[in-house]
Amino acid sequence: MTKHYPTNRWIFFWVLVVLGVALDLYSKEVVFQNLGYPNRQGPLLWESSAGWMTFRFVTSFNQGALWGFGQGFTLVFATLSVVAVIGVVYWLFFRDGASSLWMTISLGFITAGALGNLYDRLAMHGCIVNGETIYAVRDFLLFTFGAFHWPVFNFADVFLVTGSIMMVLQSLFMQPAEERVAIASKVETVNAAQK
Repeated sequence: MTKHYPTNRWIFFWVLVVLGVALDLYSKEVVFQNLGYPNRQGPLLWESSAGWMTFRFVTSFNQGALWGFGQGFTLVFATLSVVAVIGVVYWLFFRDGASSLWMTISLGFITAGALGNLYDRLAMHGCIVNGETIYAVRDFLLFTFGAFHWPVFNFADVFLVTGSIMMVLQSLFMQPAEERVAIASKVETVNAAQK
């Protein structure tokens, strides 16, 4: 299959993935080393002027997916992460998905998030509590809104959500390149006919 994307997309994608995974894993390591395992709460880092919104670090283990859904299915989510990463790379670079810079960036974010959390799900972080290896994602970012506590999350989750939102925006508001070329061709034809 002939590729229809700039060669630098491959480099751009992997640099984004590596930087995203590095930020995620480094931040988890620093916070968990400083606060301890699990359910340790750091000092208040930010509070809105009215006091209704706060932000702090809280160490937490998540054996499920985003926002704590599917607790106890760590192996299932680890397997899905591997399949997703393989699918993303295949789609971008063997099915020409990388012809769109927007799609390359959004899937770079998603891949960084999937790999960051996969590292934790496979217990490569080495967390052992009460002699037992923890096969769970390390979360530590906590926002509260009045009495409501947003689920604790990490930077991998931020990357997953950002990439997903970008994909939704593309599907809703951006035309594929082929459609733009076809529309431009029709406009040129109409303009030429009017002259």
